[in-house]
Amino acid sequence: MPRKKVCLVSLGCPKNLVDAEVMLGHLPPDRFEIITEEEAADILIINTCAFINDAQEESVDTILEAARFKEEGQCRMLIVTGCLPQRYRDELATELPEVDLFMGTGDAARIVELIDQWQGSQQQINATSANPQALYDHLTPRAKASPFYSAYVKIAEGCSNHCSYCIIPKLRGMLRSRSIDSIVQEVQKLVKEGVKEVNLIAQDITAFGQDRSDGATLEELLQELVKIEDLSWLRLLYAYPDGISNELIDLIASEDKICNYLDLPLQHINDDILSMMNRRIDAQDSRQLISRLRERIPDMTLRTSFIVGFPGETDAQYQQLLEFVEEGHFDRVGVFRYSREEGTAAANLDNQVDETIKKRRLDKLMKAQSRVSFRKHRDLVGKVVPVLIEGYSEETELLLQGRSPSQAPDIDGLVYVTSGQADVGDIVDLKITDTTEYDLIGEMVGFEESLNS
Repeated sequence: MPRKKVCLVSLGCPKNLVDAEVMLGHLPPDRFEIITEEEAADILIINTCAFINDAQEESVDTILEAARFKEEGQCRMLIVTGCLPQRYRDELATELPEVDLFMGTGDAARIVELIDQWQGSQQQINATSANPQALYDHLTPRAKASPFYSAYVKIAEGCSNHCSYCIIPKLRGMLRSRSIDSIVQEVQKLVKEGVKEVNLIAQDITAFGQDRSDGATLEELLQELVKIEDLSWLRLLYAYPDGISNELIDLIASEDKICNYLDLPLQHINDDILSMMNRRIDAQDSRQLISRLRERIPDMTLRTSFIVGFPGETDAQYQQLLEFVEEGHFDRVGVFRYSREEGTAAANLDNQVDETIKKRRLDKLMKAQSRVSFRKHRDLVGKVVPVLIEGYSEETELLLQGRSPSQAPDIDGLVYVTSGQADVGDIVDLKITDTTEYDLIGEMVGFEESLNS
């Protein structure tokens, strides 16, 4: 019997990508062939995001576009997985009759069983678990979709923070941390396969271990991971600010393998807004944290995210946030318009902000950060930084492109290499010669000398 061709489209964050890789890993290669061309697939899988309204709209649009291939392409089965069916498990079956199988955020391991069940009945199946409890480990099959030299490793699932604007605990359940031994074994395996950069992810990596009885902590995990030979870069993403301990800061400062990079979402700087968001820090805490980081690690790259237009946000409160950004604390900033999400505490708050005002505030904040980012990048001109080569530029094959330790995959800028040659996956020294707001430009150190020798 010929193998079924499967194409998976994963939307949203890297945590969703890992879920998609685990799902594909459960498809036995003697029965299924994984392809990237949607029009040639027998089975199309859409792994959805439903974090905010814009993500939900993108997910639905992608599902409807995929359904077109049931009429015009080879598709015989359309599967929708992830956060959207988890959130709307009872509504989607009626609203999307084109879909043959719905699976939630904790159902990846059942994919073959459910495909077989559908093929036997040819009737729509809604297999979304009400309370997701899944947690993958180093033994879980996983078909890595990222480049061979880089990988995301999810160290925990779920979240117990209960921020008032966030739906994630209802979509992914409460915090569930993996064991340190499991994570170390997974990273060891990835490194043996050629991975040089590991990006640790979770809904909140600083909460790692809080649900376990063995005393596991993020600091202890990092101390084990840096022992792995041939691992070059270890990056920390999604770190809740009040979990950044002095021990963690010292560890980042002292260990060469841990990138001087932290992604710590502050969300706002006004104390009243932070209180309504149910955040556990205030403005003073945020400023003290930034000072601790900058004093201990002067070249630390700091990324954060902010929400504008939270219910009741006044012009004065927004102005406080804008001035905070203009102070220049951050190398990278992501800004989101508040999205009123059904089932969250903030959705019931009075004084919802008009969408036009939200957009205007977002644009102004991003322009302010753009100026900050440009200034910070100009300070790098003339300095030498390590760069992980990713291949030829998408703009022109005359240039190589890569990333420095200060640039996380998918969310930050790139480094463009104007002179020198290297293989994909190499880490080379690059002298920065020019910059933009988001990207760096440079030439390989020693390249000119090698040409003239």
